[in-house]
Amino acid sequence: MTSSVADQPDRPPVPLIFAYGFRPFFLLSGLAAPVLLAAWIAVLATGSWPDGAVPAASWHAHEMLFAFVVAAVAGFLLTAVPSWTGTKALSALPLAGLTALWLAGRVALLPVLGVPLPVAAILDLAFLPALGVALAGPLVAAGKIRNTAFLALLGLLTAANLLFHLDWLGVLPGGTALGETLAIGVVLMMVAVIGGRIVPAFTRNALRLRGLDGTVVSRPWVEKVTLVSTLLMIPADLALPGNAVTGLLALVAALAHALRLAGWQPAKTLDQPILWVLHLGYAWVPAALALKAAHLLGAGVESSAWIHALTAGAFATMIVAVMTRASLGHTGRMLVVTRPTVAGYILLTAAALLRVLAPELPGGLYWTALEGAGAAWIAAFACYLYVYAPILLAPRADGRPG
Repeated sequence: MTSSVADQPDRPPVPLIFAYGFRPFFLLSGLAAPVLLAAWIAVLATGSWPDGAVPAASWHAHEMLFAFVVAAVAGFLLTAVPSWTGTKALSALPLAGLTALWLAGRVALLPVLGVPLPVAAILDLAFLPALGVALAGPLVAAGKIRNTAFLALLGLLTAANLLFHLDWLGVLPGGTALGETLAIGVVLMMVAVIGGRIVPAFTRNALRLRGLDGTVVSRPWVEKVTLVSTLLMIPADLALPGNAVTGLLALVAALAHALRLAGWQPAKTLDQPILWVLHLGYAWVPAALALKAAHLLGAGVESSAWIHALTAGAFATMIVAVMTRASLGHTGRMLVVTRPTVAGYILLTAAALLRVLAPELPGGLYWTALEGAGAAWIAAFACYLYVYAPILLAPRADGRPG
């Protein structure tokens, strides 16, 4: 199916999937999440991995970050920047080319294909700089200097990706650990910045529409402590991994994020799933950072607990929350989620909880929890794809282009 811009009849119609940045990348993110996890479960179950391929565990970490998470980040930024700048969204051939770059990286890193590592590195590393170039023009032209911070964060994500590849190429042993640490820190910073904008704004608007007190509390000192402590964790994690100082910084950040969230009236959103899922996703941030502090300060918490609370909890839930909301709003549909979508929210929460708690369970229950987490994760994204793949591939409900 295709859509065309009515006031520009001389231009060829744009395939719907490439009409706006959220369409291909929200679909690809939703597809990558269950497929990648299913592949990882198969590796754990069979112990099979191609000879000469990059290490299985580092491939899993890389693809969950640079395939699943980065696709969602791309979809969000390609949709938000036109709104911030009042410029035309990237579409048609340029968007198709950007999508092809993302796909090329995924194909090149498939372990069964045996693509030479230098070639795979070039293909995989190309996407984030290309995304940055696509976003830089509108941001700079519109004078949105504040939002150019996202370009710096994309640069840091590129550096994190490079660290993985340098390790795989034998140039920088240990680069995978550094790359994973840097990427997680950068994505957390994005969640802190974007979440701090959209969660209180959407909450305020929704409460006022219902005739309720829409006041959300935003204390300047809490905002500063939240963002500064979150930012400082990036160099601290790289320079002082496992150090008590980093643990104390994580504790400060956890408290700041919790205070921030408390001012956004989360209790008043419980009857609106499209709202409470945003609050739930953000709530995983202080929970994860508290677990991180407990781990680093010697409280006996496994490192995997805070890592998965942050990635499977905060990152994944915020991604699904934003993708479900933005897909409705930007296709001219009402901001009301269906029962399968709510089921997806609940299943994703169950998956994250099981993955976080698994290391604390005895014996065979550990593997049972892992299996349950994997099944819930795959089912959650199946719910997302069931509802939103047709929406992302269909024209806007209001007949407008985009």
